[in-house]
Amino acid sequence: MNRYFLNKSALLLSVIVMGLIPYVSAQNGKTFLQFAGKDGAGAGKNVVLISGDDEYRSEESMPMMAKILSTHYGFNTTVLFPIEPETGDIVPSYQNNIPGLEFLENADLVIMLIRFRDLPLDQMKYLDNYFKSGKPFIALRTSTHPFSIKDKNSPFAKWTWNSEVPGWEGGFGQQIVGETWVAHHGIHKSEGTRALIDGGNRDADHPILRGVDDIWAPTDVYSIKSLPAEANVLLYGQSTAGMTPEAPLMWDKSIMPIAWTKDYLLDGGKTGKVLGSTLGSSIDFQVEDMRRLIVNAAFWLLDMPESVTADMNVDIVGEYEPTMFGFDSFRKGMKVSDFK
Repeated sequence: MNRYFLNKSALLLSVIVMGLIPYVSAQNGKTFLQFAGKDGAGAGKNVVLISGDDEYRSEESMPMMAKILSTHYGFNTTVLFPIEPETGDIVPSYQNNIPGLEFLENADLVIMLIRFRDLPLDQMKYLDNYFKSGKPFIALRTSTHPFSIKDKNSPFAKWTWNSEVPGWEGGFGQQIVGETWVAHHGIHKSEGTRALIDGGNRDADHPILRGVDDIWAPTDVYSIKSLPAEANVLLYGQSTAGMTPEAPLMWDKSIMPIAWTKDYLLDGGKTGKVLGSTLGSSIDFQVEDMRRLIVNAAFWLLDMPESVTADMNVDIVGEYEPTMFGFDSFRKGMKVSDFK
């Protein structure tokens, strides 16, 4: 058993080893999920998936993606949630608490979909240490604007999405991911996003795009205005006149980058790589090639491009019935154990 999971009782560990629990390695009731990887190209690697947004139901999509990575590819995965301390419930609108970030100390990859978090210093330090290490991460949808630090004296105030600190304009999103919050380019909840798979501007041979043939997402296109020139745009997106896959493209609107890679460098740290994407709501992940994009990216970011094939298994493990995105649309009274 990997040391990453040695925080449970000997009894629970022995039950897992005997195979009586197929993929849930640790539950810890109130704050996080863990799934133990078995055989696969990702065996021995630790992936931490961080949920925490008000609208796009990352508390639903991150456990689903964790199961895929662990079950099909052997990664050890940990899923973190925004927890309301008074109740122990998952409350996505609770901005100030994502317990379990200490698991970043042993993480090889982070996948995050968070928005406007204002976390305490003892939690932020784990994020700071991780990104200074130059380890890779995937930033989805609202992770272009992940932080909104209210304390102007905080060492992380410059990470705020609308920062005007010289050299940190646009905060963590602009400086590290490549863009901060700008606007909805498409009409929210009326228009979808069609990935231009055959667009001439994409890097068609990139391992992240192997087998990615069709992505339509019901979330609308985000505006992108300040993506750095050195970013490698993998996919552009076009708005669709409606929220069904059959809806026609709206060529009167300009196309926008919807997935890119770039290097990042946090002050005093090492250079790392990030995949940024403005896709990523829980219902986007019903699309097979959306899941494939993230699985492919995980292997590429971990310097394992040879493991990426066009027929990667991205089948959903168990049931997945995502909630339509929207503020306050999250399922009330949910505990971490409800997402196992």
